[in-house]
Amino acid sequence: MAPPFITILAFLLDRLIGDPQSWPHPVRWIGKLIDLLEAAARRVLACLDARGPGAAILAGAILYLLTAGITVAAAGTALALSYRLLPVLWFALCLYLVFTTVCLNDLLRHTARVEARLAEGDLPGARRALSMIVGRETAALDEAAVRRAEIETLAENFSDGLAAPLLYLSLGGPALAWLYKATNTLDSMVGYKNEKYLYLGRASARMDDLLNYVPARLAALLLVVSARLAGFHAKGAFRLWRREGRFHTSPNSGQTEAAMAGALGVFLGGPSVYGGKTVAKPTLGEGGRAAEAADVRAAERLVSLATLLSLLLCVGVEALLFLVFPVHPGWGMFP
Repeated sequence: MAPPFITILAFLLDRLIGDPQSWPHPVRWIGKLIDLLEAAARRVLACLDARGPGAAILAGAILYLLTAGITVAAAGTALALSYRLLPVLWFALCLYLVFTTVCLNDLLRHTARVEARLAEGDLPGARRALSMIVGRETAALDEAAVRRAEIETLAENFSDGLAAPLLYLSLGGPALAWLYKATNTLDSMVGYKNEKYLYLGRASARMDDLLNYVPARLAALLLVVSARLAGFHAKGAFRLWRREGRFHTSPNSGQTEAAMAGALGVFLGGPSVYGGKTVAKPTLGEGGRAAEAADVRAAERLVSLATLLSLLLCVGVEALLFLVFPVHPGWGMFP
């Protein structure tokens, strides 16, 4: 686990500076590793003339294991060596690895850019800004659809960009948190149900579903609690989460989206276009009103409050584990 004070410092650093684009970031390194390993896997499949789904699924499983294994080994080894060489170096590295697992500042900055374009009446600019944080095609979205997409990505990114990394950080330190981030990056790069990745990306997609199962439901619960604390529709959030959270095409994304829709009294989801193809996603909170500018601000407030609750929970678990398991912190992974 990571020392609680490092987690708090990392969160404060994120709120102050976000993720400077000029700084190196482990996610970009993992992305390059995935590109290399995917290219190697496809070359091996081509050399073996392996065309059936079984070979591609096996290659995808190896791709996942190598990416996850290299990521955990790199993080753990770097922490262990830095602690042996110079504890202050370990402190800086641990802080950096924790800091790069959270993304609240950047998430809020992106939605602020979209809202700024909409406030200026620049719908095409808002669509372009939105395309930086969503996977769907944005060129044909109207203003209400843009805001609906903003709220959906706030809800989803709270789960997999904040609540989940903090949960794994509290349980296993930076190395375990980066195992999760590597899995999440793999899913975002190869976990698609299209012709190119249907089989090669299956293992990564399944592992992402597995690692997000508990965090997504915890994140939805935290949104319900945040709705209660902030004076939104907590009962509606809870009811909609329990009733419709499972209706999403993803086993996890619908959890936080349904809770958010219920808290705000809006509808989310519905058909979206990905890669030129319309995906018939279910509507969550059907019968609710269309999202407005005030709803985006409310969603940002809910995500910020829920993130604070996640941080407090993470620090509490870390403190408890340090009291129960007073261990050498070099690996920053296992109690």
